[in-house]
Amino acid sequence: MPIEFIGIASTQRFSETGAASGPVVDPGYLTELALAHEESGFDRVLVAHSSASPDGFTVADQILNRTTRLGVLLAHRPGFVAPTLTARKYATLDAFHPGRVALHVITGGDDADQARDGDLSDKPTRYRRTDEFLDVVRKEWESAEPFDYEGEFYTVRGGYSSVRPADPIPVYFGGASGDAVRVGGKHADVYAFWGEPLAGIAERIRQVRAAASPYGRDPRFSVSLRPIPAATEAEAWRRAEDVLRLTKEKAGEVRKAFNLDHTAQEGSRRLLEYAAKGDVHDKRLWTAVAKVTGAAGNSTALVGSYEQVAESLLDYVGLGVSTLLIRGFSPLEDARDYGSLVRLVREQTDGAALTGAAAV
Repeated sequence: MPIEFIGIASTQRFSETGAASGPVVDPGYLTELALAHEESGFDRVLVAHSSASPDGFTVADQILNRTTRLGVLLAHRPGFVAPTLTARKYATLDAFHPGRVALHVITGGDDADQARDGDLSDKPTRYRRTDEFLDVVRKEWESAEPFDYEGEFYTVRGGYSSVRPADPIPVYFGGASGDAVRVGGKHADVYAFWGEPLAGIAERIRQVRAAASPYGRDPRFSVSLRPIPAATEAEAWRRAEDVLRLTKEKAGEVRKAFNLDHTAQEGSRRLLEYAAKGDVHDKRLWTAVAKVTGAAGNSTALVGSYEQVAESLLDYVGLGVSTLLIRGFSPLEDARDYGSLVRLVREQTDGAALTGAAAV
């Protein structure tokens, strides 16, 4: 199966190693970052979401208009926009940019971040709502005739969309809790994991496959990692130590900027458990940054020469992973540099990029 590479989009220069600089929405930086990913051979970039983020649909549209091939993985948090309207928004983007749009469903693990947008529901309730939300989204995309839907959270009478995707829009799904696996197993075309050791990813793949099997689904899998490559292994570890030093120096600023509490998230808990057992797992999975940041987001790295990091990425592919979401601690510079990793991995698989409707 072709390997899909996903990077990260941002409207502002920012990472764990440095405070945000420039305006919150810097069109020039977004363009530069998107073009760097396209030139390095990435298939998509993730447009992330939080209660303080710029509007993702606008950002995604800007990326699609400023590139020729690059796709977007547009994150969406169910519960704030009606599923019928959400489906039409995605379908409209896809109509203008066929095959370049994917939906990343993030139910939301931080109660405080939910409350900032007015949602006071608890986590189990949010996952029940996400389940219904995706039921309705699929119907809006697929139904050539008006449909009705009756649920706990959504009631639709005569739902219908005049704009429907010609090819299915892939649904990516993230979450590590039991509720996440249950709902994601039912709906996900691609199930996304943070960068755990190989044994942890193998375990999670088995869990999701078991949850998907009753629905006749066979999802693909994604792993998110933070590569730190260099010409030699020794140089890569020097880079890693610089990343750790800067992260420690900026930890307070980063926590304030993210304004998120990851302590209730199962994915963060798992990363911190691995970090407590040691800084390095498998060949070169490095957990020190996760320990410093409280595993805020995908924060585990692969450290080594370009060839060694590519080898470790291929170890995940060997488990059944076909999407690699990689982003660096210097987002723009690393997006340019990662072209070497993309080429090395594809040289050892089938050499093809995975884009658009072929990603389903």
